[in-house]
Amino acid sequence: MRSYPVVVLSDLLVVELASVLAGPSVGQFFAELGATVIKVENPRTKGDVTRRWTAPNREADETDDRSAYFCCCNHGKQSVAIDLSTQTGRDLMHRLASGADMVLSSFRPGTAEQLGADADTLRRLNPELIVGQITGYGDNDPRPGYDAVIQSEAGFTYMNGQPDGPPTKLPVALMDVLAAHQLKEGLLVKLIERMQTGHGGVVTVSLLQAAVSALVNQATNYLVAGHVPERMGSAHPNIVPYGTLYPTAGGDRIVLAVGTDRQFRSLCEILGLDDVAKNPKYATNAARVENRNSLDELLRPRLAEMKTERVLADLEEANVPAGQVRSMPQVFEQESAREMTIAPDGHPAGLRQVAFPTRETAGPLSPPPHYAEHTQSVLHDRLGLSHDDLATLADDQVIDVHSSG
Repeated sequence: MRSYPVVVLSDLLVVELASVLAGPSVGQFFAELGATVIKVENPRTKGDVTRRWTAPNREADETDDRSAYFCCCNHGKQSVAIDLSTQTGRDLMHRLASGADMVLSSFRPGTAEQLGADADTLRRLNPELIVGQITGYGDNDPRPGYDAVIQSEAGFTYMNGQPDGPPTKLPVALMDVLAAHQLKEGLLVKLIERMQTGHGGVVTVSLLQAAVSALVNQATNYLVAGHVPERMGSAHPNIVPYGTLYPTAGGDRIVLAVGTDRQFRSLCEILGLDDVAKNPKYATNAARVENRNSLDELLRPRLAEMKTERVLADLEEANVPAGQVRSMPQVFEQESAREMTIAPDGHPAGLRQVAFPTRETAGPLSPPPHYAEHTQSVLHDRLGLSHDDLATLADDQVIDVHSSG
């Protein structure tokens, strides 16, 4: 068997120039796998804007500069505040990038060049550097990328919602999440390439293209068959019954994901609807797609008579995919969901970005950093700046340092 060199992520230094969600979630991903991640924040804005995106229940949110939103993707990092609009600040960032393995950024096209943070500039300083860039619409479109807008322009908002209701935004910034996954994949590929060639490279992901890539069957329904997807609530355009929510006795709701004719027959047996399973109108998935409304009228009253726990147990035993519609507290009643949480003692909780088993983990993650918490230690330890140097830079407002008060 051929042997491959192992990427030791604990040896990686990642400089994160990104903010909000997509780029920072990539930074936390590498932190969870052992990398050292230095988050460079802007002193003119007092850091990442999400530090101030507090939860609806503000009294329960963090009272310091680590909002609940910020905590979703910034565990395991060090925060350094450097003003890249100054030449001295750019020089400091360049020195960090010169010793780094990876730089993550999420600037609008043109802004990175103004700040000396573009891939060409950084890779001239360090040819082995891998630069990961997230844009809204690509290198040639200067528009900023915002998840809600991308959802609309990529077709998600148009398709989402009830048939008789308006287009509806998804409740999670899924376009950012999708772009982050694309960037992670591209960066891992570049790490493999660098092992083979010794050279770094650039990975650029746009929110729009990541979103379009995720349209999957809804896009090919149009591209192949000319079908324009319309709002269907939770229903599936190609499979029935799949995704539709059904109330059960006691006020709960369950969702069915019946993907095969065998599963449908088992469902009907559990519900006492054997004649329905044999009816040509419903016997095959193609027939059920054509007759989804009349089938729904048969399933809905029968499920409304059944207790949630009983019907889910029966469906599980018959290998019919189904589940309960859970609120957020109910989500974290599940052991597998709790395993995804990060809960440093005495610090804000968060969620892991690594959702697969791996031996190469960093162990317990440090809590999300306070703004500028590590400015002095990073610049002293990594760049050799003296305490006098740091004081001068702070006085000149090139850097900011964390105040414990």
